[in-house]
Amino acid sequence: MSFIVAIDGPAGTGKGTITKLIAKEMGLVNIDTGAMYRSITLECLNNGINSALSIVEDKEKIIEIAKKCKIEIEHIGEEQKIILNGKDVSKEIRSSEVTALVSPISSIPEVREIMVDLQRKMAEEKDVIMEGRDITTVVFPNANVKIYLDADVEERAKRRYKENIEKGIETTYDEVLKSIKERDENDKNKKVGALKIAKDAIIVDTTKLNIEQVKEEVKNIITEKLK
Repeated sequence: MSFIVAIDGPAGTGKGTITKLIAKEMGLVNIDTGAMYRSITLECLNNGINSALSIVEDKEKIIEIAKKCKIEIEHIGEEQKIILNGKDVSKEIRSSEVTALVSPISSIPEVREIMVDLQRKMAEEKDVIMEGRDITTVVFPNANVKIYLDADVEERAKRRYKENIEKGIETTYDEVLKSIKERDENDKNKKVGALKIAKDAIIVDTTKLNIEQVKEEVKNIITEKLK
């Protein structure tokens, strides 16, 4: 029987970083669901689907792409690599082009069904920690631990901007802030897999906390549940 830690929350709350740190310290398998949707989006871009209009017009093509994509998550030491159809796309999936389209593509019900099925298979017989937008409500509604990370939108934009600069992704703070606000609106109003706070989730506001403080708070929540 697997032990599942599910973490939800909007973009820029530190979900990805916290998940990696907790996975390392507590021996859990980290499954990056956001990276999985970004991989599908990257493959769509590679196939000429590069605008909101083309997403609407090529919905069936996107579904077929999602069905055929082989997504693997490899852990090499402390580093996580995202392998799409045999190629390491860990950096490519973080581009501004992917960021602009990942939300509408991940809103397609059939795409979400394909990804949720894959995510559940990845978690079979493993103790995992998984973060995303609907992990506590849709993917694993019966998770052993449910946490919702939150933070003010301006603080989230600052974090994402800094992260992009460190990764060599050219952008401005205003562009990041605009993108996050648009994504928040889209994520909260999706017909399927909308960003919601599960009734039994523990909310952690990270606005005024550093990464170490958030990690310790999340770790304590999990430790209490394990007892």
